[in-house]
Formats: sequence, C-alpha cells, structure tokens
Amino acid sequence: MKKYDAVLVVEGKTDKDLIESFLDADIIMTNGSEVSRGTLDYIKEVSKTRTIVVLTDPDAPGKRIRDLVTQTVPEALNAYLPKEKCIKHHKVGVAESSKDVILEALDNLVPTLPRNDSELTYNDLFELGLLGQNDSSKKRLVLENKAHLGHTNGKSLLKRCKALGLTKKDLEDILNG
Repeated sequence: MKKYDAVLVVEGKTDKDLIESFLDADIIMTNGSEVSRGTLDYIKEVSKTRTIVVLTDPDAPGKRIRDLVTQTVPEALNAYLPKEKCIKHHKVGVAESSKDVILEALDNLVPTLPRNDSELTYNDLFELGLLGQNDSSKKRLVLENKAHLGHTNGKSLLKRCKALGLTKKDLEDILNG
C-alpha cells in the first residue's frame, strides 16, 4: 500500500474508507458541509507541521467545505475530481469515484494561493475564448479536465491558473494538445 505524506481533508466516512483501501494516509473528516470550528482549528494546527490536501466532492457542498478549509489554511493544496468520473447511483462524490481518479487528482494538486510572478490576465482568458464567448464554458471544461482544475467560472479559472503559474502559451498548448 502506497504511503501518502500529506494530510487529506475529506467530507465523510465513505470517502475515508475508499481512500484507505489503497492509500496509507492520514485523513481528517469534516463530517459534511457544516464544518465545525473545532475541525477547522484542528486542520489549522495540523497545517503547522504537515501539508494539507483538500479532496472534497465536486458539488456545491464540497465547494463550500473546500472554501472554508482554504480560508482557514490558505497554503492548502487542492485535489479536484472531474464530476463526470464521480457519479454512481445518482450520487456525486469522492466515494463514487475510483482509485485511479483519486490518484490522478492527488498527482495534480493545485495551490490555493496564486503565484506572485504570474502575468496571466482576464484579457488572456478572453482572447483564448475561455471567457465571454458562446462556447467559453465548453472550452473551460476542456481546460479544467486536462489541467485538473476542477469546475471553474472566469474568476476561479484565473486564480487556479495563476496558482499553477500557467502562462497564456501554456493554456494555448493545453487547449490545442
């Protein structure tokens, strides 16, 4: 069983059980979208000595949990699962994905904070057709999946691309590759 050094933050027991079936990892459960202050304080304390990786469901409650954790620990890393690979029995979530999908997300982490040296702008995204066009959402979906960015709107797309240090040329290459 592969050892995972960072501490994973997941929503619940079924997520934890699936991950522990193939990874030796320390896991903190938020127990759903009503994340307690105590849990957030514990994650903050753990982050002083360990890397935190947020792995939540690709849905609205998962986004809420991710936002709460990354506001508490801005240096946390994010593992995004593509929603279409996390659906079983009309449910969406980490527990409905697979070992391969989770490992791929963990191999393609996205920092929460943008890099200071990134020169990417909204105008670049517009010129690439990722914003303001009739087919922008389709182009964003291609980029999101290829770059493991999770679901985005224009603002979150720019933030995540900047966090990875991606340039306009990088985005062109990803979209055309």
